[in-house]
Amino acid sequence: MAGHKILVIDDSKVIRVRVQEMLPQGNFTVIEAKDGQEGLKFIVKERPNLIMLDFLLPKVTGWQVFQKIQSDSKLKKIPLVLMSGRKEEVTDKIPEPFDKHYFAFLEKPFEKKELTAAIKSAFDLAKKRPTDQQVDVAASGGSSNDIQALQAQVKKMEAEIAALKKQMTQLVTIVKQKLK
Repeated sequence: MAGHKILVIDDSKVIRVRVQEMLPQGNFTVIEAKDGQEGLKFIVKERPNLIMLDFLLPKVTGWQVFQKIQSDSKLKKIPLVLMSGRKEEVTDKIPEPFDKHYFAFLEKPFEKKELTAAIKSAFDLAKKRPTDQQVDVAASGGSSNDIQALQAQVKKMEAEIAALKKQMTQLVTIVKQKLK
């Protein structure tokens, strides 16, 4: 992980310093943002390898930053650790389990072991996050092979329906001639 940038977005200087002190020295560059507005600028400008985001922030809230990250296909690939001393504030907006949303949650206050575990979890979850293309396929009900098989079945059925319509038209014509 040498040379990785970690963006810590937290209005508490104590938390920002604490995160920096708990990380192994020399392996990370820590970028600090004191509010959500500054954090969003750094996310775009610095393209960090990890985002640690406080949920309750001034100017632009952590919830708003989270929504911005989730709405951008490039940004949502960045591993994310959401932090809060009030978990209920988070669960009011984002239902548990959090790993279904591909981010790790770190409850404040935290110890070095918890910080390390949350960072590892965030990286693992980011690797598991499906791409937008995979999500589109899953939302439509299956893999691209499944979709191609279904499309082939639809074409075959359309051809059969067309043949049946033609036969029905011929039958109607014959019946009309017999009735005359």
